[in-house]
Amino acid sequence: MSTPATPVPVRIDFVSDVSCPWCAIGLASLQQALTRLQDEVTAEIHFQPFELNPQMAAEGEDSTEHLVRKYGSTAEQIDANRATIRTRDAALGFTFNMDRRSRVYNTFDAHRLLHWAELEGRHLALKQALLRAYFTDGEDVSAHATLLRLADEAGLDVEQARQILSGETYADEVRAQEQFFMTRGIHSVPATIINGQHLISGGQPPEAFEQALRQIVTAA
Repeated sequence: MSTPATPVPVRIDFVSDVSCPWCAIGLASLQQALTRLQDEVTAEIHFQPFELNPQMAAEGEDSTEHLVRKYGSTAEQIDANRATIRTRDAALGFTFNMDRRSRVYNTFDAHRLLHWAELEGRHLALKQALLRAYFTDGEDVSAHATLLRLADEAGLDVEQARQILSGETYADEVRAQEQFFMTRGIHSVPATIINGQHLISGGQPPEAFEQALRQIVTAA
C-alpha cells in the first residue's frame, strides 16, 4: 500500500483592496481551489495592501459617480459589470448587494488593521469580515466604529484596535508594502503571487487557480 503524498507548502501573497469587487471574487475562487487541493497543497496566505483610491476623502464618493469620473464608464457599462459580478458571486457563495454599496471609501485604516491582524493570526477572519461589511451590507469601511466592530467579530482585541486606529501605527509598514508591490509591476488587483514568482492576475474562476497551483507544485 503506497503512502499518500505530503501536501506541498506554498506561499500566496494576495494583493488586494477591500473595496474591490473582483478581489472579493478572486479570494472566494482561490479558497475554493485550495479546498479542492487540500490533499496536495498547504497554503500560507498573506494579504498585501493595495489602495484603489488612496486620495479618497473621508466622506467617500457616490459609487456610480466615482466610476464615471475615474474610468469614464457609461451607465450601460456599469450595469453590465455589476450583472457580471452578480453572476460570479452566485457560484461562489458570496453575496453582493449592489443597492447597498452606494459609496466608495478610503481603505487605508482597514489595511492598517489587516497588517496587525496578520501578526495576531486573524487576518483571514478580518479580511472576510471587511469584504462582507462593504459588499454585502454596504457599510462604511473607513469608519472607526465599523472597523472596531469587525475587529471584535474577527476575534481581535478591540482596545488594541482602538489604539491602532487612533494613531499612525502600522502606517509606514502598509505604505512600504504598497510600494514594494507597485515597484514590481502590480498596478491592478487582485494579484495573486505564488511563492514570490508566479502571478495570477484578476478575479479568476476556481478552476484557473486550481490548474495554476497544481502546475506550480508539480513542477516544484
